[in-house]
Amino acid sequence: MGRWEVAVALDRQKGLPLYVQIAQALAADISRGRLRAGDALPGTRSLARSLGVQRQTVVAAFDELIAEGWVETRPARGAFVSSAIPESKPRRFAPRMRVDGLDGQPRIELPPSPPPERAHRVPPDTLFLAAARPDVRLAPAEMLGRAYGRAMRRGGPLLSYGEPWGHERLRAAIAAMVKARRGLAASVENVCITRGSQMALALVARALVRPGDLVAVEALGYRPAWEAFRLAGAEVVPVALDENGILVDAIERLHASRPLRAVYLTPHHQFPTTVTLAAARRLQLLEFAAREKVVLIEDDFDHEFHYDGRPVMPLASADSAGVVVYVGTLSKVLAPALRTGYVVAAPALVDRVAAYRSLLDTQGDQVLEFALAELFEEGEIQRHIRRVRAEYAARRDTLVRSLRESLPGSLEFTVPAGGVGLWARVRNGIDVERWATAGAEAGVLAMTARAFAYDDRARPFFRLGFASLDRVELKEAVRRLAAALPPATIPGGPRATAS
Repeated sequence: MGRWEVAVALDRQKGLPLYVQIAQALAADISRGRLRAGDALPGTRSLARSLGVQRQTVVAAFDELIAEGWVETRPARGAFVSSAIPESKPRRFAPRMRVDGLDGQPRIELPPSPPPERAHRVPPDTLFLAAARPDVRLAPAEMLGRAYGRAMRRGGPLLSYGEPWGHERLRAAIAAMVKARRGLAASVENVCITRGSQMALALVARALVRPGDLVAVEALGYRPAWEAFRLAGAEVVPVALDENGILVDAIERLHASRPLRAVYLTPHHQFPTTVTLAAARRLQLLEFAAREKVVLIEDDFDHEFHYDGRPVMPLASADSAGVVVYVGTLSKVLAPALRTGYVVAAPALVDRVAAYRSLLDTQGDQVLEFALAELFEEGEIQRHIRRVRAEYAARRDTLVRSLRESLPGSLEFTVPAGGVGLWARVRNGIDVERWATAGAEAGVLAMTARAFAYDDRARPFFRLGFASLDRVELKEAVRRLAAALPPATIPGGPRATAS
């Protein structure tokens, strides 16, 4: 890694020799951890040039630091922070100071904050049946790289500040996609580009929610979205689900007792249960929202992955009252690292979302957005989606076959018509948490319902994602999961009903 210049403030009026000031400053930086054991120091010539002093002044400072044990030299390589900082006291200069900074606890009072959502650490040789991850090995890296390179070479305005709504060509491409594939009557004015769907949800929450507002969410669902609403000041309330999706009657009863500001839901492939909101409930929910002026925030995170029959159209496609805010992402069809999501809504709300975005992010990645727009216009992304959809359908079928062959009688599930995961009920009194723990020890990670439960209560379900593993890996993951099934709970075993 290239070396950075070391910043040292010198005061020629201070009365201390300059070499002593340099030595003091570097020793203090080492003492408080800004420079750490083994860090390379700049050469004496380059440091003298950056500080505007004679080289001999820096050499004298280094000699002092070497004598004190702060710095060591390595032949033909230069000067480095000593790998064994001495602890003897006192120092002739730069006494060791107690610093509560980056290395310690801040002296300011911090308000409570939600725990950060961290990516699951997957040990080597462990297979992760990730809840909703795509397979980044399928990402069209070369195609994206070429498009990004062409956009970079255009230079000009693409390398300057842009609009917080996102690049107009990508907004137009997204509007065309949701109009053609998802039945939304959208134009450029209805679209705001964001850095992923999580930013979209956070911005929508900021744009809609006032402190104390009530937001209903699915009792099994996407925890980061719940936290986004809480951070905006909302009180979040869970609503139960069944095999037909969220209970709209329960939403209406809740609203009658305490008025709702919004409902957040995943009606297409409900996360994590995969159920689709029934048609009658869709109509009931839209009528309720229009009548009571409650906002419906529809998170359609994997719409393009539908394998059997025709996909159900989003709630937003039947919204004649302007009460649905539609959130989508390109992360599942391309790659999460591209951080490209979008909001589709009435222009007034889109403008409000963009205004909040301008305060947090100023703008998106104009170069990337231009490159993606070009790929949409050329049909490259559409062709990639078709290829990935076919592959994920094959992976779903592989997972289903493997589960039926290796775990008959232990798991009960409905084959999902789309999406990137399967929701499986654990049967015969099997302790799902114990099974998941044993699976991790056997080299397979599978998420249980507790990870998605608003009340953090265990339920006898697995969410088994099939998108991020190839077909060979899926078979092996199921083999490991079967091998990890606790012996005392194997159907027909001596303790088949043990929990």
